[in-house]
Amino acid sequence: MDKKKNKKLYIIRHGETDFNKDGIVQGRGVNSDLNATGIAQGEAFYKKYKNIPFDKVYTSTLKRTHQTVKGFIDDGLAWEQLAGLDELAWGVYEGQKSNAALREAFVNLIQAWAAGHYDVKPEGGESPNDVYVRQAAAIDYITKQDHEDTVLICMHGRAIRLLMCLLMKKPLSEMDTYPHQNTSLYVLNYDGEQFEIEVFNSLAHLEEQGL
Repeated sequence: MDKKKNKKLYIIRHGETDFNKDGIVQGRGVNSDLNATGIAQGEAFYKKYKNIPFDKVYTSTLKRTHQTVKGFIDDGLAWEQLAGLDELAWGVYEGQKSNAALREAFVNLIQAWAAGHYDVKPEGGESPNDVYVRQAAAIDYITKQDHEDTVLICMHGRAIRLLMCLLMKKPLSEMDTYPHQNTSLYVLNYDGEQFEIEVFNSLAHLEEQGL
């Protein structure tokens, strides 16, 4: 059935990895595990939100998202991986530790994107437009599912910035107005036509656990 349904989406970023902690670039091309802090963050999120009547959990294909929502998956919640939710591929920068040259390259990329050059991409990587296309297909798929009124989505930082622009119908140049931290939460309501933000970048679950 193609008709889109009213839904509530809980969108979180994955928990911390050692790549996050050590300032190493990780995108679609790095399939890292959560570290101890990231596991604790995921457990804190589960503790606070385990009684929400989720109908489905969607993750990217990268295991750091699977590990973040492990509590829900272990409870038997229906789970589906969508490649459309994967992080932007950073190409030649994947796995590189932050240094002056890398920071300059990133600044140039972000400035190009902010100026509206959405096809600019790192060598061997993806542009914002590349990610936008696969995210649009993923969201179209999610919003058309019957009997999935309340959905949990676990994905990635830059991908969340781009997805929020897509959902809120904002130009991609505004992606950096949607901040994120490890396991930060956005909640959006969907009326079948448009999305409205109910919760903006919440870390309440970490604050309650002193994390």
